Amino acid sequence: MTPAFARVSLAEPGDYFALMKPRVMSLVVFTALTGLAIAPGPINPVLALASLLAIAVGAGASGAFNMAADADIDAVMARTRNRPIPAGRVTREEALAFATPLAIGSVAVLGVVANWLAAGLLAFTIFFYAVIYTQRLKRSTPQNIVIGGAAGAFPPMIGEAAMSGHIGAAGIVLFLIIFLWTPPHFWALALVKSDDYARAGVPMMPNVAGEASTRAQILLYTLVLVPFALAPYELGFAGLSYLAVALVSGLGMIWCAWRVYRDRDGEAARKSAWRLFGFSIVYLFLLFAALLAEQLAAPTMRLLGLA
Repeated sequence: MTPAFARVSLAEPGDYFALMKPRVMSLVVFTALTGLAIAPGPINPVLALASLLAIAVGAGASGAFNMAADADIDAVMARTRNRPIPAGRVTREEALAFATPLAIGSVAVLGVVANWLAAGLLAFTIFFYAVIYTQRLKRSTPQNIVIGGAAGAFPPMIGEAAMSGHIGAAGIVLFLIIFLWTPPHFWALALVKSDDYARAGVPMMPNVAGEASTRAQILLYTLVLVPFALAPYELGFAGLSYLAVALVSGLGMIWCAWRVYRDRDGEAARKSAWRLFGFSIVYLFLLFAALLAEQLAAPTMRLLGLA
């Protein structure tokens, strides 16, 4: 009888790193850092670093769970078919075996070094993204991005909770900014990649409600998002520099969304959607960078008597 041999893994370390969705992970860390910085009271740098590492690992575990569940979808989409699992370098079982200890470890570490409120939020975020969004919402409703956007919006709240032990108004506002930002960002991509999503059977908004409805909803969400993004200044945890950045970049966001709504045909429509997709990333980065810079500069300003 011929002996059975174990499969020889074709994966390299970079493939396992790719499973963690490093670009998404970097955004999670950045927004969590901003949430951490707005928390009231002094910040212990060792505790902050350990908390951010735990949040980063938890985000990476979420990405690996997502790729394991989405391997069938990724295999038929042009932009994802070379990911480690559909490309055959990593199996689903290997991805799950990689993600599970990362998820458990990240939650446990955050609970021990920070507090169990932050750890509970991280655990819920991993579950929400890996199960509720990936395995349910994404495959069943065109509102997948709207509801599922909560998963990407939790990191500022986790960061604030890790430092303060509670969730305040500031963390909730940052959550809502990301939540409102998510639909126009991803629907802009969906307009460009609608054929890919249709081929994969994912009910994205352009494929279900049509492109005209999607463009109108992108504009509507943007018109709600931009004024709401001024809330940190109105509530007193952001200053004039944040207000200036939010106003100028917000006008840019509205202009991009308006171009998506206006440009309906051909290459112009495609360029407008790509422009909004790219600028929306810059917009969110500028908002959080301005807020983070103000928080980091505040002690120096107080020391100099300028605040």
